[in-house]
Amino acid sequence: MTNDELVNILDKAIKNFKGDLTTLESAIGMLVMGRHFGWRVVLLIHDKTTIKKYEKILGINIREVMPDVGVLANKSYAWKAVQKVGNFWKAVKGEILGVRSPETTK
Repeated sequence: MTNDELVNILDKAIKNFKGDLTTLESAIGMLVMGRHFGWRVVLLIHDKTTIKKYEKILGINIREVMPDVGVLANKSYAWKAVQKVGNFWKAVKGEILGVRSPETTK
């Protein structure tokens, strides 16, 4: 996704949004962070319902606008843990305990 495409998504979402602005702010944050960390890390941070809500607000599908693994993915504790346990989708579903985390390294 180019910077111009990002700005277009954000401008459209902001213009069309109705509701609690902190929700819009969180959706925008997910998109901006996802550009750097990738949609796989996003799935390890947020539950499916939250992601769907944010995708609807932004008018996007995260798999279409974010890399699967971003350049900063290795800063994510959850991503590092998934590399050790080896089953990404089981971790996303919560079938492997202690993997999902919003924490990062410095």
